[in-house]
Amino acid sequence: MSASGDADVIVVGAGPAGSAAAFHLAARGRRVILLEAGGAGRSKPCGGGMAASVQRWFPFDLGPAVDQVIRRVRFTWCLEDPVTAELPGDAPFWIVRRSVLDAYLADQAAGAGCDFRKDWRVERVERGSDGLWQAVGPTGEPLRATAVVIADGSSSRFAAPLGLGPSRPRFAATVSVEVAADPHPADMARFEFGLVHHGFCWVFPRRGGYSIGVGTFIGQQEADSEAVLASLLPSLGLPADAGERRHGQLRLWNGHHPLHGPGLVAVGDAASLCDPFLAEGLRPSLLSGCEAAVSLDRWLSGEGRALEDYSARMREVWGDSMAWGKRIAQVFYRVPRVGYQLGIKRPTAPQRIAQILSGEMGYGEIAQRVIRRLLFQRG
Repeated sequence: MSASGDADVIVVGAGPAGSAAAFHLAARGRRVILLEAGGAGRSKPCGGGMAASVQRWFPFDLGPAVDQVIRRVRFTWCLEDPVTAELPGDAPFWIVRRSVLDAYLADQAAGAGCDFRKDWRVERVERGSDGLWQAVGPTGEPLRATAVVIADGSSSRFAAPLGLGPSRPRFAATVSVEVAADPHPADMARFEFGLVHHGFCWVFPRRGGYSIGVGTFIGQQEADSEAVLASLLPSLGLPADAGERRHGQLRLWNGHHPLHGPGLVAVGDAASLCDPFLAEGLRPSLLSGCEAAVSLDRWLSGEGRALEDYSARMREVWGDSMAWGKRIAQVFYRVPRVGYQLGIKRPTAPQRIAQILSGEMGYGEIAQRVIRRLLFQRG
């Protein structure tokens, strides 16, 4: 073992954020070890929606991981009162299967020279006496590196103890359902706001079926998902008991926090980046992985403040918008009927939400007007 350890960077977790970071670091010539506790491309409870604009962050085509292209978004209240918006641009929203996307990105990282190790569960991340970071596995034998990327997802065991992100993360309770079907129309995503107390449902068409989710965004209590699905699934022409239910949680953005430490960064869900209003998680995961790689590469080259720049950059390009998104969510999900009428039903609102989903607009550009309308009605 060399004095510089086994690698320049160890990445803990081979989801979208970890694999994106591993790819960009390896492509820059860094020695990278990517560790995944399970097998490659494990199935995960995730709707799989992401803006096609993420393509600009990668030099390879993401198309092979895309299951469906979304061109329209339909909003309803209790399955009625619909509003439909055309998404702007060319193919602005994609549906992916997480098992396919994760495996594809990890393969790209391996192709760039990353050492990808499957079924390697990290038990501890700690600083050694030699100043190097150690990822310790079940056998107690450590892997050593100059830096570590924490990318172990919504249930991260390492981010908060290492001082990365919020010390007390905020979660949304979710139930995901994958249903085999012939989606119609195949290019339309649906958001249903009336059936879930303090949350909403999403219905994303994919090849050969739907990805359906129920999320609760205020409080920790999970929605009565069976009652919700008993109404939602028949509206799609499906049996009320169709599909396998998978319970999970989304680690929501919950304030500005450092995402870096000495030789450490947190990315993706481990960094609590998920949109607190519309539950978008893949775009910030990929964004953070790419930004972290740039900053780590600079830091490894001797730029002492580069990791601080990562936290600042994520605040600028994501966190500032999410601060407004959180305020909208806190008001909207407490008075959702009013929110739907004053927000979604306004002539310009669906297009604005479509622009947010496509990455063309942030919440700050619409939030102050929306919040004033909602608070005025509540008063």
